[in-house]
Amino acid sequence: MALVAGVDSSTQSCKIVIRDADTGELVRSGRAKHPDGTEVHPDRWWEALQSAADDAGGLHDVAALSVGGQQHGMIALDENGEVVRDALLWNDTRSAGAATDLIAELDEQQWADAIGSVPVASLTVSKLRWLRDAEPENAKRTHAVALPHDWLTWKLAGGGWENLVTDRSDASGTGYWSPAQEAYREDLLERALGRGAVLPRVLGPAERAGTGTAGLFAGNAPALGPGAGDNAAAALALALQPGDVAVSIGTSGVVSAIAGEPTADGSGLVTGFADATGRYLPLACTLNAARVLDWAANLLGVDHQGLADLALQAPLGAEGLVLVPYFEGERTPNRPRATASLHGMRLSNTTPAHIARAAVEALLCSLADGIDAVRAAGVPVSRAFLIGGAAQSQAVQQLAPGILGLDVLVPTPGEYVADGAARQAAWVLSGSAEQPNWSASGEPTVLSAKELTPQVREQYAAVRDLTA
Repeated sequence: MALVAGVDSSTQSCKIVIRDADTGELVRSGRAKHPDGTEVHPDRWWEALQSAADDAGGLHDVAALSVGGQQHGMIALDENGEVVRDALLWNDTRSAGAATDLIAELDEQQWADAIGSVPVASLTVSKLRWLRDAEPENAKRTHAVALPHDWLTWKLAGGGWENLVTDRSDASGTGYWSPAQEAYREDLLERALGRGAVLPRVLGPAERAGTGTAGLFAGNAPALGPGAGDNAAAALALALQPGDVAVSIGTSGVVSAIAGEPTADGSGLVTGFADATGRYLPLACTLNAARVLDWAANLLGVDHQGLADLALQAPLGAEGLVLVPYFEGERTPNRPRATASLHGMRLSNTTPAHIARAAVEALLCSLADGIDAVRAAGVPVSRAFLIGGAAQSQAVQQLAPGILGLDVLVPTPGEYVADGAARQAAWVLSGSAEQPNWSASGEPTVLSAKELTPQVREQYAAVRDLTA
């Protein structure tokens, strides 16, 4: 039995799964925590990967390994391969002004046509512009730029510039790689950083990245996969196909679809990323997702099961009570300074059950807006995969098909990013042009959209735009 390992180096932790390369069966797993903060030295990720490997029983017997990771993070390396400064994570917003400056130089549609996306604070290109302006000496020392998963793969391969590689899914989130051209836009890199830099070589979906030589392999020399950005790795774990959309309900909400052609949305609502199979992954993100349910549960003094029970006791539409859930501003739609608001309050509809129902409906309406944005970018959507921690809520599952207007598939809960990386490792190991014939999600539960509830979205839309 050949074993493969998948790594998920996320914002909060490192997870490793070890699976049978032929069947996808989970053999063992491990995890380790990452430090808090939006600015982290990459060495902490390397230490966590080694701890997670120990927790998983070691990597001495794996035949291949791939790394999935948080996107956009900026790792600046000097000419000796040393880290110039702590990495800025995707959620570090100090680069917001830099993104605005870049858009002032090339307008939104010009950026979308060039890279499939419009710069925001999270993209690496914005962080490099911030580095140029705020820390010019560090910018001058920067010889190469890598992303978190690139850097970890590089460490696993033992370093050396020839081993600095990435994949198209993660490259597409930098702001200086074009999914349409399948090539770096070095002019945009220079516009951001003020100079050129060494960039990771972009590998094909199942192209071997090298051989693992790091000490944690205990003399074993596994094949290394190209890796992937986190959303692309999750899509690979689910074996998503064109027409499928993954609706991930974590702290933020992510709506990502598989498309056969690249997108270029000048509104900035949809980012035109590439996926990990050779296709494309247009994506819309909301800032408020599971935290909407957290707020309601805390307000009502119940746990999440209690919140779901309450929500299912109230009638459809919560008798006109509508929550606009922009607690932390919003990205889809783009309203960074917006706040949350509760509309249509009457004595009869402000019971705990009505408030719980309004919270669940608001969460799903916000995600439905993300699906609409993806459709507006020209991407067909026919069914939704519901994943993430809040996807396990019975109220979310019961209401989702009617509000989203789609059949909803709920896969077996799992570490989808690590699982997708493991599936990629099996693909690399096989040497085949075809993906492995297993997915890590098991047989999903299908929730049919038999009874649509457009009135819920209509009353949400009537008040949504009252919040600027």
